[in-house]
Amino acid sequence: MKKIYLSCFLLGTFFANAQTEIDAIMMSKNRFCVGSVYQYSSWDEYWEGTNKRENLNMGTVSTQSVGVMGNYGITDKINVLFNIPYVKTNASAGTMKGQEGIQDLSLTVKYMPFEKKIKNATYSLYALGGYSTPVSNYAVDYLPLSLGLGSQVATFRLMGDYQLGKFFATFSGAYLFRSNVTIERNTYFTDEIHYTNEVDMPNVININGRAGYRSDRLIAEAIIDNWVTQSGGFDITQNNMPFPSNTMNALRLGTNIKYTLKKIPELAFIGGTNYVIDGRNVGQSTSFYGGAFYVINFNKKVN
Repeated sequence: MKKIYLSCFLLGTFFANAQTEIDAIMMSKNRFCVGSVYQYSSWDEYWEGTNKRENLNMGTVSTQSVGVMGNYGITDKINVLFNIPYVKTNASAGTMKGQEGIQDLSLTVKYMPFEKKIKNATYSLYALGGYSTPVSNYAVDYLPLSLGLGSQVATFRLMGDYQLGKFFATFSGAYLFRSNVTIERNTYFTDEIHYTNEVDMPNVININGRAGYRSDRLIAEAIIDNWVTQSGGFDITQNNMPFPSNTMNALRLGTNIKYTLKKIPELAFIGGTNYVIDGRNVGQSTSFYGGAFYVINFNKKVN
């Protein structure tokens, strides 16, 4: 079984969503991995619909976040994960003031129903269910400087993993159901006028693939991630601010490294970067992150 005790992964880099669930590694029973990740992301160009442009009234838009994350092994096949980030946004030009505060709490149950070794290769399947909700009353209708989109999100993901020696490849797909949100105005325009403060949020499909080197002490991988908004979204209108229910698509490429110390095997460090290569109504952001995690063993010692 692919059980690496330091199996906490990385803080997500799209809308500050946690990505701890999509490594194909399980925390062993009664072990708790906890840590923190710092992330910095910035962009000075964005897509207004399919038109790529800059906005000198905003300059460079940046987001910093510090997330507290954990993963507990209920059994070797069932893990429970959490993530809660503190987020700060900023624009280098113009009059819009950046925001800061606690964003959304995310909870995920990760289940591995199947794992089988055939010759020298190991195949495994995973099913995941997640839920996230805002934990502070941040302004939703303040993009691109809002802390988040303010929606409650239920996520269902299926994932498969293949490992041959130290080489591995993991592929997963998820569907995100998003609740409606309320904003602090009673009228707004999308592709038509709405006389309400309730905004219908389109759902999302996320596809993620990763491959690279995996051992007990070192994981190094390349990542491709595609975020696709489903029907119900619309494009940013010309020279206007983004809106929570915009279509927001992003194709990202990235890398991630995790290194576990030899003399202190409970301690691991992670780091990585990613870049949006194509999008719709999102910034062309570059992100960097790094963090540390520690494993606490709650198994009873036998004399």
